[in-house]
Amino acid sequence: MRSSRKLAFLCALLMTSGCHKTYVPPEAPMPANTVLLSQMMRELSARPGFTETLLAQMDKGGKKGPALLTPALIDELRKRILGDDWSGLDRFPGWTMRQINPTVRVVGHVAGKDEKLEDASAVHPGASPSAAQTKQYLDLGPYSLDKQETVSLEKPSTLPAFTTDGLISELGAGVTRGDGPNNLAPEHAESQRLADILNRLAANKLDGTQTFGVSRSWAAVIALAGNGPHGSDKPRMISWTPEDVIADLQATGHTITVTDTRYFANFAHLHYKGEDVMAPFWVNSQIVIPGSGGRPLLIPVAHAEYEWHIRGPLLNADVSYYFGIDGKSEWRTMDTLDQPWVLKRDAHTYTGEQAVEVTRLAGLLTVAYMHLHAAHPTLPFGGYYALGVCQDGVSAIEKKMTGEVTLFPNTADAALFTDSRDAEVNALITAIPKDRDGKLPEPERIFGSLPADPGPNADFSAITIPGLAADLTAVHAAWTNGTLVRTHSRLRMVLLIGVLIGVTMLGVSLTRHRNLKDADHF
Repeated sequence: MRSSRKLAFLCALLMTSGCHKTYVPPEAPMPANTVLLSQMMRELSARPGFTETLLAQMDKGGKKGPALLTPALIDELRKRILGDDWSGLDRFPGWTMRQINPTVRVVGHVAGKDEKLEDASAVHPGASPSAAQTKQYLDLGPYSLDKQETVSLEKPSTLPAFTTDGLISELGAGVTRGDGPNNLAPEHAESQRLADILNRLAANKLDGTQTFGVSRSWAAVIALAGNGPHGSDKPRMISWTPEDVIADLQATGHTITVTDTRYFANFAHLHYKGEDVMAPFWVNSQIVIPGSGGRPLLIPVAHAEYEWHIRGPLLNADVSYYFGIDGKSEWRTMDTLDQPWVLKRDAHTYTGEQAVEVTRLAGLLTVAYMHLHAAHPTLPFGGYYALGVCQDGVSAIEKKMTGEVTLFPNTADAALFTDSRDAEVNALITAIPKDRDGKLPEPERIFGSLPADPGPNADFSAITIPGLAADLTAVHAAWTNGTLVRTHSRLRMVLLIGVLIGVTMLGVSLTRHRNLKDADHF
């Protein structure tokens, strides 16, 4: 084959490498009483105004997860619905983190060039949050920052019972958004009071805040005698921190388990004609699925949180901690029903002193995020994404507790975590892996984020999202046997093609030059 033909063949080969046939995700099998988002929209997208009503509702965010629907993503969702791209809708958006990052205006080192952000930081150096910011970003229930108060957990909570008011919206055509109660709902009043108290105790570290405490029972005083301040043997009668309350409850016979829990994020929380609507938020992992012709593994992004499960003589409550799409880094109740397809896995379980330590770290994160809101009040989306997603805080605590991080993605910009009052949190956020600049995520974190067994004997059979279990099984096998292949971005492919073309042209030129020299000898 002549050199020119070889060059043309090489270019064609490189241009088609990594390409694959259009993938049509399977639509079955499905869990009972569940429909795909595409199946619902096939029936309803033709109804006048329904698509825009749905998008407006989904743009408000939800209880859980990383599905920040920016204008670019809303527009992408609209295009897929209006274009009858049902396969695309069932793998929405399917972008890499490099593609998603610009759509949320990730604030990095360029933040100093943003006049609004620069002015806000200059006006509020080391500031504490205003009353308005506290109300917006920290739920305190009946408690306030400007009132000195001591409360007791020995009497039943007087807060209201669980209600769906404000949680469920009727969109018409048999569609609702929001979820009803789960099996923890009967204890809502106790759980809500505990969440409010833990948030308020954490806020004791905010400058200018009046002290707030929880009185200890005599059993706790006796059990914890000798741990007074400054090494004193005088037992304290009041607890001033979230971790103290957890230690007190343990001392009074309560069983407390703290879990690092992962779910598939449900970015829609929709129900159609009484059935759940399956709506994951898909991200391109940039791993090739073996035998697929180069198709990348798309994974539903996870939601991660820490969960406190408390049972005992004074209190039965369940609360969680995470930094949410609402911009709040705080303890919350967890008594709304999850759709079965989101699954659940406890990656780590902590009891005893470890449970106390996780509580301490969650409290520090709560305070650090309030400082961040005060210093950067104009961050878009309440700081969500620039300051991290739900995974970042969980990853930070996981790093401290285990030395590893097994969550993807993490988006916090460490350049914003500089407040000297939050040195421990700053160091933890700096230490965790970041997914802001297009770096290929490690398989350990991709599989570790799943609410299914990611270990050596991984079993993905519990996953009911059509087609996903088979893709994960194939990729996991390649990972464990050392044959895993990563995809390449279009830019990297173009650069590779350019380099190879240049090398080929140089070879052709040298060959011609050598042939001319050989001819001179005759």
